[in-house]
Amino acid sequence: MDSGFHFRWDIFLSAIFQPDRQILTGLFLTIFISVTAMMIGIALGALLALSQLSSKRLISSIAWTYVWMFRGTPLLVQVMIIFFGFGVLKLYTWPDIAVFGWVLPGNVQAGILAFGLNEAAYMAEIIRAGIMSVPKGQNEASKALGMTYGLTMRRIIMPQAARVIIPVMGNNFNGMLKATSLLVVISVPELFVVFTYKNGSGPWVFRPFELFLAAGVWYLLLTTIWSLIQSRIESHFGRGYSEHRSGKTDVNASTSEVTAGMDLR
Repeated sequence: MDSGFHFRWDIFLSAIFQPDRQILTGLFLTIFISVTAMMIGIALGALLALSQLSSKRLISSIAWTYVWMFRGTPLLVQVMIIFFGFGVLKLYTWPDIAVFGWVLPGNVQAGILAFGLNEAAYMAEIIRAGIMSVPKGQNEASKALGMTYGLTMRRIIMPQAARVIIPVMGNNFNGMLKATSLLVVISVPELFVVFTYKNGSGPWVFRPFELFLAAGVWYLLLTTIWSLIQSRIESHFGRGYSEHRSGKTDVNASTSEVTAGMDLR
């Protein structure tokens, strides 16, 4: 029996191989939001992770509370609270701002902030786990050599923790590329919203199957490209690393590791 539906290959293929300005703008915005939010998440997450490990109870309590709140509530709820709540409370009314000659609308700013703050909570746990994965002897050896806390973290701890952090961080970014579609609730014209608009008006109106299938292909392309990049990054940081370090956890052995090839300036 003929269902009356005929797949429009011309629409599907055109949306992929001949994307118009709207689709390309949505694609750029998806990448821009993801990259910017991830940068915020990494920076704030590192600060939170160090705060969680702080010996000062007030600082660690604030960091743990932040992580608890942002990991325990839905990202969609956070987006709505930040975009609408800030305006209601007169904290920030989200005016359009110019960045390098490009206008950044208020809803895009809210999306970036919400994603960045949410990602920071997850990055805090990832970075904290990475730091804790480094044998304690490394830190003790650094102290024995007279290295400051900052130098120890920068030269000894973080380079080793990066091997644990980077794979998980990469997976989070992969997820963020797809999660930007949630910004449909505040009308951010990223990739998914663009295809939603096209389904509602224009020459491709009411062709949801073809359009959203094309949108899925675009997201698949973005995540595949990132997976290849992530693989190269992981290979770079994993060179020369052995998972079996059982014989190098004491202070003396760790001191030899720290001093070998390290510039202590």
